[in-house]
This record gives sequence, structure tokens and C-alpha cells, in this order.
Amino acid sequence: MNQPIGEPAQTASMRSLMTDLFPLCRSITGEGVRQTLRRIQAEIPVSVYEVPTGTPVLDWTVPEEWNVRSAWIKDPSGNTLVDLTDSSLHLMSYSEPIRARMSLPELKEHLHSLPDRPTSVPYVTSYYRRNWGFCLRHDLLETLVDNGRYEVFIDSDFTQGSLTYGELVVPGSTGDEILITTHICHPSMANDNLSGIAVVCELAKLVAASPRRLTFRFLFIPGTIGSITWLATHRAEVEHITGGMVVTGVGDLGDPCWKRPRANHTPIDRVARNILASRGEHRVMEFYPYGYDERQFCSPGFDLAVGRFGRQVHGEYPEYHTSADDLSFVHDASMGESLRILSSIVDGIDANLTYVNLEPYGEPQLGRRDLYRDVGGAVDRRSAEMAVLWMLSLSDGTNDVEAISTRSGIDMVTLAAAADRLNAAGLLGLSADPGAALR
Repeated sequence: MNQPIGEPAQTASMRSLMTDLFPLCRSITGEGVRQTLRRIQAEIPVSVYEVPTGTPVLDWTVPEEWNVRSAWIKDPSGNTLVDLTDSSLHLMSYSEPIRARMSLPELKEHLHSLPDRPTSVPYVTSYYRRNWGFCLRHDLLETLVDNGRYEVFIDSDFTQGSLTYGELVVPGSTGDEILITTHICHPSMANDNLSGIAVVCELAKLVAASPRRLTFRFLFIPGTIGSITWLATHRAEVEHITGGMVVTGVGDLGDPCWKRPRANHTPIDRVARNILASRGEHRVMEFYPYGYDERQFCSPGFDLAVGRFGRQVHGEYPEYHTSADDLSFVHDASMGESLRILSSIVDGIDANLTYVNLEPYGEPQLGRRDLYRDVGGAVDRRSAEMAVLWMLSLSDGTNDVEAISTRSGIDMVTLAAAADRLNAAGLLGLSADPGAALR
């Protein structure tokens, strides 16, 4: 790669993408999703796909497409109380159209606020049940008085359209795939939505910049219905997926967090935990069937080894799913660190091969093969030499690079470099079972 990960150019690119996407009114379908994907296409060559309304997808059906042009509430004096143009969060997603006047008690049946967070606007949806609603600050709601008729207006429609998603495949030298996904359906929230999009875009650039053994498939999808639709329409591709990550909430100040796949101790799980352990404070969560799209990919019928990477966990911080999750809540340093960790996981799983020592009887003469050459300072040289010895000692066809890293305490990058040197010297060969490291 041309520059260290997390350098100013990458940070500026991520921040610019988030700033451009923040105002867009996104949902699980509609023009907001298409606008989002067009902006992503300015960063990476994502292909855009449309799945028609009514398409059966597993136990679900692709819903009608929803679009909205305008929405507001006016008080009895004609003053605008909330307006979609101020924030996409003011309108409950998938609200049906309405123009009416009503009393305050009638209106309150369709108003959503957060009494415990009175200055924040909540994020509310009604995807699969026809309804309408507005979201507002609770401190504003408490000022409303029943002194006349309030006017409400929502200019929206439901059509036989489609569900839209984006996909980028970076081919490797083998047919085995790693799936990396992020959701694109949440409007006007920076951490829970946009930080994942921005970091995954930069990660895709890094993956595409170097030759890879594994194929990497990047998905930009609406939450839940997007992953269900993709799984239903890509049964053949699913067979090649050996692991993956759902990326979301990667810009806040919390410690990096890995939620393990349903299938524990898989290579992607071991590599992710190995990388995080080498980087200091972090959190590992056991799998549970709630959260983001990992629960779809890990469902028993598919049982893909897909974990989730983020920072603070959804629902555990007060800004979650509110207007407080704005661009100021996301920190460039956190996104940069998240990108570095994800890139290390990607590099680690791509290099996580199982080797066999081709000279297993005694220690081979390393000096005449220039494997004790000066590689820098004394500490670096010693680390490189120990990596060579550990790779020779444990490469018996049963241990992959991650397993050797865990036992030796040497990071995977150093061990993978030692494996490359030993392989070039004819001392290591790949296991006769090349898929061992993927199971």
C-alpha cells in the first residue's frame, strides 16, 4: 500500500464520505439507498443490484419500495414544529402518506420521543405495518398545548419497485471467500451506519491494492432484509464463504469489540481474537441471536462463520439510534484504529496457511540459507529468528499460522513473513490439505 493505514488522506476520505451521506433520507428501499450507493461508487467500483418487490426471499418477501419527498407538522398558529428537511429522523421510516388536521391528543398517538433523553430525536421505523409517525425532542413535545388543530403532512408513496444493494468482489487466487458487510439503511446517524460504510470503503481499497489468496466480497446492504435477500439469491456463492465480518459502529470512543460467530473457534474468529489481543484493550462477546446481520449469516441453515466488529455495542450507549449520533460523535482516530485492526484481520486470515516442515529431522542449517541474515536492530533480528524457529517446529501439517502465533506469542505478521522466507528456501511447503486453515 502507498501509505500507512489511518494517515490523513484516508481520514479525510472517510470524513468526506460521511459528511456527504449524512443528510440523505435512507431506508431499506428507495432513492436514498440509490443515492448512497452512487456516492460509494465514487470511492470504490461497487456494482448495484435491484431485486423486485414481491420476490420471495427465504421466509420473507421483498417489500414495496418507499420514497418520501416532504413531511412536516404545523401548530395551530401555522408554525412548523418538525420538518423532514431539518433531519431525516423526524419522520418514522416507511410512514404512509397523510394530510390532515387533528387535535393534540390525536396527534400524540403518532409522536415518538425519549423522556429519558429529552434533547435527542429517536430513530423509529414501521417497515412491515402500515402506519405514520413523527419523531421529535421530548422537551419540545412537552411544550405543545391543546389549543386548536395541528396540521400534518407526509408526501410519501409505496410502489412495486425494488430493494437495492451494492457489491464489490475482489478476486483472489483461490475460490474461497471472505464476506465483509455493512448496512446502509439508517438515516442521519453517523456511528451506527456511516462509520461502517466509510471504513469498509477504505478497507476495500486496501484489499484491492495487493494480490490476495482469498476472494473478498464486500456487501453494502439494507439491514436484515438485505442480508436475507442476498442469501436467498446467492446460494451458490454461499458455498464458497469460509468466514466474514459485519462492520458497524466503528467510530466512537469505545474499545474495539469482536462478537464471535455462532460457529466458535473458526479461523476468522481465532484470527480476529488474536489480532485484538495483540493491540491492547478490547472486548470479545459470545454469539447471541440478536444484533445486526451476523444473525442472518449465522442462522443454522447457513451457519457461516461471520462475526461482528465494532466498538461500543448497540443499545449500550445513549446516543444509539438518536440524533445525538451525529458527525461529532464519530472520531477520526477511532475510525483510523478500526481500519488498522480490520486490515490486520484481513491480512491475517489471508496469510493463515498450514505448512509442513520439509526438513523435519533436526534443525536445518539456516545460516547457509541466509535465514539468520541481519534484518535490522538486534530486537527485530531476534524476533525474526524466533519466528523462523517456531514455524519450523510447529509446521507439522496440523497448525496454521494463527495457532503458532497463539502458542509462541509472536504476532501473525512476523510469522507469516518467516513462513514466506522458509518457503522460498525450500524448507516449508503447504499442507497437503490446503483448506485446513479455513476450517
